[in-house]
Amino acid sequence: MTRRPFVRRRPFATLGLLVLVILFGWIWQERVALWAFPDIISAYTAKEYCSCRYVMNNDAGYCQGYVKQWLPFSAFTDDPAARRVQVSGLGRSNSAQWLGERQGCRLNP
Repeated sequence: MTRRPFVRRRPFATLGLLVLVILFGWIWQERVALWAFPDIISAYTAKEYCSCRYVMNNDAGYCQGYVKQWLPFSAFTDDPAARRVQVSGLGRSNSAQWLGERQGCRLNP
């Protein structure tokens, strides 16, 4: 009795294992970008909302629709008195503040 190689006996298992190895390799190569991704969601939303609201002087409802994304944020605070916006999403929090006519909005560290 001859034994067939594993690839011929289990082609779907071999294909699945190959896909997992390729996926793991891609994740390893992109690990820095994937680690930064959650921070991008809240930073983008805070900065763009601040610019829409306080630089372009649009109303709050329009600006909330403007920054709406497929991935939702968990907390959103707009402080019109200080012209500061704070957004939390995917476990990260960022804020942006209006500095003035010439400077516009800036992300706070």
